[in-house]
Amino acid sequence: MATEKITLLSSRELEKMRHAGQLAAALLDHLETMIKPGVSTLELNDEAERWTQAHGATSAPLGYHGFPKSICTSVNEVICHGIPNEKQILKEGDIINIDVTPILDGYHGDTSRTFFVGTPTSNAKKLVETTYECMMRGIYAVEPGGRIGDIGAAIQEYAESQGFSVVRDFVGHGINRVFHTSPQVPHYGTAGKGKRLRPGMVFTVEPMINEGTHQAEMLPDKWTAVTKDRKLSAQFEHTIAVTKEGVEILTLPEDQKSAP
Repeated sequence: MATEKITLLSSRELEKMRHAGQLAAALLDHLETMIKPGVSTLELNDEAERWTQAHGATSAPLGYHGFPKSICTSVNEVICHGIPNEKQILKEGDIINIDVTPILDGYHGDTSRTFFVGTPTSNAKKLVETTYECMMRGIYAVEPGGRIGDIGAAIQEYAESQGFSVVRDFVGHGINRVFHTSPQVPHYGTAGKGKRLRPGMVFTVEPMINEGTHQAEMLPDKWTAVTKDRKLSAQFEHTIAVTKEGVEILTLPEDQKSAP
């Protein structure tokens, strides 16, 4: 269980987190070029491991509490922590979340995106677009002096307004030299509640939004979480820092930094 003590990062530590975050974003950009029907999730994993090592980093998920692979690949009804394997072949119309966490110079860069395989169905397209918007609304609810609950409230309000549900069983988390630490960041809740946000706090915002029920089930591998009704689930994740001015997205891809 994560300690309740929340670490506030120094400017030097934040700079290291920026480098790790940029590497994580670049890794997802690289893997995106491989996503097409006929590719196995193991191929994505193996390329991620090769690329990570080539860039002087290591894969945090590999061996973490026994997790057997370097990335998580969560397809369709898988909410999170899907394990790459050679028999899982991407097909036209799938959606896949790829979650990566390279460690660079001791610091973790944690980010994920949900990608379309070929042409998505209208339902899948709406779910994925809504999930991205949920993440961004949660991020932009962050401000110094605010509360953790502000994030979840913004996410839940938008998700439910679009007819979708927010997963309760998994939350965002503090991150630095440690993969998962305090604070926990629920993606649902009440504005004005929870721990106060302070400059130097670094954590993930990573809403998992479901097409149907928010309820999850664990598969026998003890890692893979799926929707109870086996309807679609999507997720996006950024690592962010609370600043004196507001919020900084540490895992924003380079080509989006000048975007409004």
